[in-house]
Amino acid sequence: MLNVGKIEEGFVLDHIKAGKSMSIYHDLKLDRLDCTVAIIKNAKSNKMGKKDILKVECDIDMLDLDILGFIDHNITVNVIKDGEIVEKKDLVLPKEIKNVIKCKNPRCITSIEQELTHVFVLTDPEKEIYRCKYCEEMYSGNMRK
Repeated sequence: MLNVGKIEEGFVLDHIKAGKSMSIYHDLKLDRLDCTVAIIKNAKSNKMGKKDILKVECDIDMLDLDILGFIDHNITVNVIKDGEIVEKKDLVLPKEIKNVIKCKNPRCITSIEQELTHVFVLTDPEKEIYRCKYCEEMYSGNMRK
């Protein structure tokens, strides 16, 4: 059995869909932080069959919960202090996300004004549909920056 030591202070992202940990690692820009990160892929899970886990030893403030909620709001975020779980954060779909996805509509103002922030608004929480704030183009799952 693989044994990854516990962390003293940081957070653990649990219940990540199997195979998705590397894309989450990059989306959260963890590669740019000077901290210890353990990526566990395809761990056995009674609930999910297989899952990925990310253990990150750095301040929880470094984590953008909106981006994580957009990626997968079913991920469990465990906050660790002094080697113990002190809080579990529930993720929700953010009402608005900025510069995570890019509008592909060639007539959108974001195509012309390159420095403009890409803003998508949650328009249908049940179906998890986001639309561009400027042109109302619907996000279709393949428009990541």
